Amino acid sequence: MLDSLFKLSEHNTNVRTEVIAGLTTFLTMAYIIFVNPQILSTTGMDQSSVFVATCVAAAIGCFIMGFYANWPIAMAPGMGLNAFFAFTVVGALGYTWQQALGAVFISGCIFLILTVTGVRRWLIEGIPHSMRSAVAAGIGMFLGIIALKNAGIVVASEATYVSLGHMLAPAPLLAMLGFFIIAALDVLKVKGAILIGILVVTVISILLGVSQFGGIMAPPPSIAPTFFQLDILGVLGTGIFHVVLVFVLVEVFDATGTLIGVAKRAGLLNEGPGHTNPQLGRALLSDSTAIVVGSFLGTSSTTAYVESASGVQAGGRTGLTAVVVGVLFLLGLFFSPLAGSIPAFATAPALLFVACLMMRELTDIDWDDLTESAPAALTAMMMPFTYSIANGLAFGFISYALIKALTGRAREVHPATWVVAGLFLIRFAFFAE
Repeated sequence: MLDSLFKLSEHNTNVRTEVIAGLTTFLTMAYIIFVNPQILSTTGMDQSSVFVATCVAAAIGCFIMGFYANWPIAMAPGMGLNAFFAFTVVGALGYTWQQALGAVFISGCIFLILTVTGVRRWLIEGIPHSMRSAVAAGIGMFLGIIALKNAGIVVASEATYVSLGHMLAPAPLLAMLGFFIIAALDVLKVKGAILIGILVVTVISILLGVSQFGGIMAPPPSIAPTFFQLDILGVLGTGIFHVVLVFVLVEVFDATGTLIGVAKRAGLLNEGPGHTNPQLGRALLSDSTAIVVGSFLGTSSTTAYVESASGVQAGGRTGLTAVVVGVLFLLGLFFSPLAGSIPAFATAPALLFVACLMMRELTDIDWDDLTESAPAALTAMMMPFTYSIANGLAFGFISYALIKALTGRAREVHPATWVVAGLFLIRFAFFAE
């Protein structure tokens, strides 16, 4: 039955290989179960409910990808997008988390329309490669400053804006220990390095009395506090246009790039213009649908995870891999007490490590061409320095179009880039923070 459903023989794989691949992928991305609730709870959302929403949204996303697209790509609430949701939309701009969920829903609907109409592919083909790399690196830097702040390593200063915290305090020491553990395990190719690092720091902090232990397993908590709490009408009446724009753009870059990158590694894409493959359309539709579902449950945008590459490396070639990941996320629902026992400084190393991985995208920028490198650098710098992914995108796209135009190279700018730059100019003109 499984062979027929997932075409295992056709993809030269079997049930055992797919299950191992699914377990491998899950171990590399299970940290999101603990990190996402902590980030979103800073908005006032109930942490236990977000924990449930995270697990269920991830499971549903994986099931859609597995059964409908038959690709070995796992889904879960995305890093970067959750930080934008919590620290920019709610924290800096002052929207309620219900309105932020409404913005996620609207962005998901727009994302779905862009996918169905083919505009999503047009956008991806038109956005400069340097800008795509800069967005990933900038989000990494944004996650990095959040991690350092949560760990107490970076603190506020009236004289210098930011300064070094008290490094001999328990939180900074344990956070750096966690980071070194994660980095070392990853170099040694230990599966689940990030998850192990989080758990080790948590155990040590409990033994030292720095944090409290709430247990390991229990029946899943209620999802009611976040379930269907999105405020769509509130969003439409508050001029949240630029927030939706950023959600859509980051979703387009993040999810599409991950889907194509992992699928190419798995040999699921034919080489050539547009990455022609009959299942690509289904995969693109799957991740678009998952965003809408996640907004109903009570979590930030769900997206394809680059950690899926670890499962592909282990032999995963079909949707059965994604389905296994989905089942494991559902089993994760029973570990809510453990999630509640994990302090912010224990998840900070995970954020910092992900930040380091994302910043390697800077190497893909053409630093010899100032019309490419200057906008890319602005994009990356403005995200952490203004504490806003939105500002980084705006400065990047506007400067890219203007510098190209002022140097007589306007023809090199794809219409999609002009459109995005124009939308951000409208945002600054009419929706200034």
